[in-house]
Amino acid sequence: MPYHIRDFRKADFRRLWEIDQACFVSGIAYSQQELAYYMTRRTAFTIVAEDSDAKIAGFLVGQCVRVRGEQVGHIITIDILPEARRARLGSELMSIAEKRLSEAGCRRISLEVAVDNAGAIGFYQRRGYSISRTVPRYYNNELDALEMEKLLTADS
Repeated sequence: MPYHIRDFRKADFRRLWEIDQACFVSGIAYSQQELAYYMTRRTAFTIVAEDSDAKIAGFLVGQCVRVRGEQVGHIITIDILPEARRARLGSELMSIAEKRLSEAGCRRISLEVAVDNAGAIGFYQRRGYSISRTVPRYYNNELDALEMEKLLTADS
């Protein structure tokens, strides 16, 4: 099924939060306040994927921040409904986000993923991300996360 990628609209918020709740367990899924905070940060952007019926199937929140004098991209969350997975939608959202971050001057992108999310870890590794460190008790002060990074090049 073809998907249309567009920028977030305020009217999308409740649906994006519902998708986040469907994609992640309690303690990993964001509250409405947390999701709104990340989406409205000054350097953040949210891209939304719609199917041909204009139903939202997934989204990505990213941002570019200055860290020790360097512009660094961060993928805050990528959420794809289970029925839309394996249709390259995640890859399309990541490609668009990586391009935006590169255009904003970022040469490196980081993200966090739960250590027990083998599917996501494999997905990121296939996209060129590597594990940089383990973050103890990152999720809900219980579950460790892997921080993964990717260096961007001119042809990334």
